[in-house]
Amino acid sequence: MSSLMKPVRSSMLAAALALLAACGNKEPSAVAQAQPPALASVVVHAEKARREQVWDGVVEAVHQAVISAQTNARVIELPYDVNDIVPKGAVLVRFTDVEQKSARNAAQAQIASAQATYNEAFASYQRFAAVYTKGYVAKAQLDQERARRDAAQAALQLARAQLNQVGQQLDYTVLRAPYAGIVTRRYVQVGEAVQAGPPSPQPLIALESLQDLRVNVQVPQSAVEAIRNFHAADVLLDGDSRRRVVASSVTVFPYADPATHTFSVRLELPGDGTGLYPGMTVKVAFATGETHRLLVPATALVQRGEILGVYVLGEHGVTLRQVRTGYRYGDRIEVLAGLDDDERIATDPVAAVKYLDEQHARGASAHE
Repeated sequence: MSSLMKPVRSSMLAAALALLAACGNKEPSAVAQAQPPALASVVVHAEKARREQVWDGVVEAVHQAVISAQTNARVIELPYDVNDIVPKGAVLVRFTDVEQKSARNAAQAQIASAQATYNEAFASYQRFAAVYTKGYVAKAQLDQERARRDAAQAALQLARAQLNQVGQQLDYTVLRAPYAGIVTRRYVQVGEAVQAGPPSPQPLIALESLQDLRVNVQVPQSAVEAIRNFHAADVLLDGDSRRRVVASSVTVFPYADPATHTFSVRLELPGDGTGLYPGMTVKVAFATGETHRLLVPATALVQRGEILGVYVLGEHGVTLRQVRTGYRYGDRIEVLAGLDDDERIATDPVAAVKYLDEQHARGASAHE
């Protein structure tokens, strides 16, 4: 009997050892699945946000002007050309000023003559007024001297006004930039004679400011009421960052174009530094209602070739999930597809990749 029991006992011992080995191999995997990886992560939730409709708009300068001739002269200097950036107060056009200076000298001489005449008439009136109180002259003579004095005073005031007018004409021979901007067009050349009019002043230079900008958008009449109610819009900047510029104000014009039946909407943009320039076309997102938006930290996104994704932490460990993104909101980006509400994602993709590499290395060594 003892000889017959030995093969049975050997078989049972081998089966027990195999079962123990199998349990030992599965135990780390079960523990790993039970305990989530220790990675920096965040649970994403759909947030309440505004519903938007997007239309095309055109950027334009708030301050733009065509500087025209205010005096008759000949151009002798044009320091700036088209596309040149000019500071405020810079000389844009300089004219000949011989006639204007001659007119100023004549006006000054006229003032000197009128001043002398007034001084003599005033002194004569003072003398007549002094003797009139003593009864040496008639009242008619005093009135005559008073009228002569007043006429001389009026002539002096007229001469001074003429000097101011001539001085203004002299100032017009040097045209300066009313604000900092860029020259968009030049209508005259050096040596060309210009006329102040009639019928209208001759244009000289077109100038646009790059600091204060606005956007004009044509929107259909079906969306005007919602835009008026919310009065909020963002300018969408295309590019890698997909940034937004929040409009400082939104103005809806109270009439429609009878040809296109669209309404004009004007957006004022905040200061400079927006990366926008006059003449550019942009996308404008108008608030038209409320919705929910799934936002993830921009640092959580990872680029793999043409695929954009996030590392999702779930029951089966860490997996790379492809997502489709929308626009950026501050330091977060909207996820349009590929991710569900209440899912946990890794906020540090580099750490997630390192974790996966370590898991693969452990799996490979276990199989060896």
